[in-house]
Amino acid sequence: MSRRLLAIISSAVLAIIAGVLVFNYVNRADARAMSDLSPAQVLVVTDTVPTGTAAAELPDYVSVEELPASTIAPDAVQSLDDVAGLVTVSELYPGEQVLSTRFVSPGQDAAPEVPAGHHEVTIQLPTTRVIGGYLAAGDTVGLFVSSDQETRLLLHKVLVTNVQGGAVMEITDDGAATEQPAAESLMVTLAVDAADAPLVVNAAEFHGVWLSLEPADAPDSSTTIDREDLFG
Repeated sequence: MSRRLLAIISSAVLAIIAGVLVFNYVNRADARAMSDLSPAQVLVVTDTVPTGTAAAELPDYVSVEELPASTIAPDAVQSLDDVAGLVTVSELYPGEQVLSTRFVSPGQDAAPEVPAGHHEVTIQLPTTRVIGGYLAAGDTVGLFVSSDQETRLLLHKVLVTNVQGGAVMEITDDGAATEQPAAESLMVTLAVDAADAPLVVNAAEFHGVWLSLEPADAPDSSTTIDREDLFG
């Protein structure tokens, strides 16, 4: 067999292989696109749900709708069984998807009394900066602020009045307690006086913020760490 014929056969085989690979790639891409567009069921709010509403009462406020999979939120609730035994931690509004992070165990929804003259300020933080999500209304926290120059404990024993997205214990129909893990980020509402409120807002807007669980009997000591302390 001549070299020319071998070259032609080799080229033909390579062309066939390339065609098969391209065909398979296109099919997989089409499958992924169809998967994103394929409808999935999710609960959507049809009437405003008051704070503290039990999941068992939600059929009067929500409906099951089919939406493209790519538009469904990661924490969207597809069945009320997913939040059985829980209550809403805040109002839910018509048109929004029902999210599991908006529910807590009964009793956790009661916000502590805000001291007179205090502001309530909400900040959003990754779970890793909020004690892994194990934070609840009524706890007191230390507020750390970190920049590229220094890190320090800015405020002591700040009252937490609300937490959305934290880890909760869910009671199943058979009475067993199962832990519902925290969301990737939490909304934490803090009660601070008028002088400290701008500090919290500025820290959350322009710096890194961490919260520590700081009980009432913890000492109010504070240490500021700067670049010199770390690197000499």
